[in-house]
Amino acid sequence: MDDLTALLAPWMTAQRWFAGKLRASRLEVVGSFVIGGGPLAPAGVVCRVHLVRDRSDPGALYQVPLTERDQPLKNAEHVLLGVVDGLWIYDGPHDPAFAAALLRLMLDEGAARSDVGVPPNQSGFDQAGRIAAFGHSDTDEVLHVVSSRVLSGEQSNTSIILETSAADGTPATPVICKIFRTLHHGENPDVVLTGALGAAGSRVVPRSIGHLTGRWPDIGGEPDGMATGHLAFAQEFLPGVEDAWRVALVAAAADEDFGDMARQLGEATAEMHAALASALPSRATTPADIASVVAGMRARFETAVLEVPQLERHRERLTEVYTTAQATHWPPLQRVHGDFHLGQVIAVPDRGWVVLDFEGEPLRAMKDRSAPDSPLRDVAGMLRSFDYVAGSIALSNPGRGAKAWASAARQAFLAGYDDGSGLQLLEHRALLDAFEVDKALYEAVYEVRNRPDWLSIPVDAIDRLLSS
Repeated sequence: MDDLTALLAPWMTAQRWFAGKLRASRLEVVGSFVIGGGPLAPAGVVCRVHLVRDRSDPGALYQVPLTERDQPLKNAEHVLLGVVDGLWIYDGPHDPAFAAALLRLMLDEGAARSDVGVPPNQSGFDQAGRIAAFGHSDTDEVLHVVSSRVLSGEQSNTSIILETSAADGTPATPVICKIFRTLHHGENPDVVLTGALGAAGSRVVPRSIGHLTGRWPDIGGEPDGMATGHLAFAQEFLPGVEDAWRVALVAAAADEDFGDMARQLGEATAEMHAALASALPSRATTPADIASVVAGMRARFETAVLEVPQLERHRERLTEVYTTAQATHWPPLQRVHGDFHLGQVIAVPDRGWVVLDFEGEPLRAMKDRSAPDSPLRDVAGMLRSFDYVAGSIALSNPGRGAKAWASAARQAFLAGYDDGSGLQLLEHRALLDAFEVDKALYEAVYEVRNRPDWLSIPVDAIDRLLSS
């Protein structure tokens, strides 16, 4: 494994999904498994997935698919890691052989295990703490991969777009397969929530095609020394569409009315929440739940004050907001999107708004992302996103604002959500304001660290919310 680690180290540390760029990394290959062989991979190609731990960052485990070819892959020099023992080693997602083998493993509900040849035990996993992966299909379609390409611009995962054909050769459902680069013990919300919504018949999400689960040695204290989680997820790909951020930004720049679209987005959000509450467990909010959430809000303010000192002037008013939020009535807790904003929604012709990326905030622990939460957190996230549209317009066009546009869009979104959910947001307005301020405090810390020129957007929102 030393040769492999030496090959991986300079390449991995330069990838967007690698989190340890600011420290000296110590990479260790935990194990690997081979996908395909025979009809699943062409002659001269091995598709091997490695799990690589960074020991300088406790708990950081990365999924690294590679392909090994005995001949170079045409036009793939930009994804070549190196040549070792006469084999050309490529970044797997960019190799069409890997893309085809991965989808086939899911659709055939196959299994892939580490190369050591240890037979599986009664649970179906490898013995002796070795790597195992299992495909799961959510469709009866027979799909064959015609071509594949990697989606650009992603930060924490790698997605492959696959053009497919049916058994008779006619074009079939395009598929997007997301490879989770950072692995965690526990079910990934993107797989669970999208699957639950699809099974409930909701068209507010793309149709699920299949997923890959894995089992690997764990250093996080799991009782049996093993961790289990999702490795990859495939779903219907909807080409030629724009996300709501771009649609809203164009409308705001032209000062076009966005009321109908914002209202429909509110209705789609309400449908999403209703379907999740029906398909997955929800429960009444307890005093302990409320105390925990409000304590998190207070802590976030203290963090924000350290980095954005001008927020100190709001301490007294925020104390009142948190006290009121803790004393008010809370709706039941349920599964929610968790990172809801305009960039997570796409406009699909003849279908309406479709919601993507239920993975939640990637930096939060998987158990926290999978816990029931207040649907008002998603509502607040979308309200903040409308504010960001207006702020972006103001920053790119000094002297010109879109506050009136954002205010109208926010009100239309809330009206649509109210009609669709029956939650009567007016009765929860103090609580919704607390969630929105909390989100704006998070944004203020992010902006001062990464985009200081954008800091005015969340700071102005906090001023407005606390003065109303």
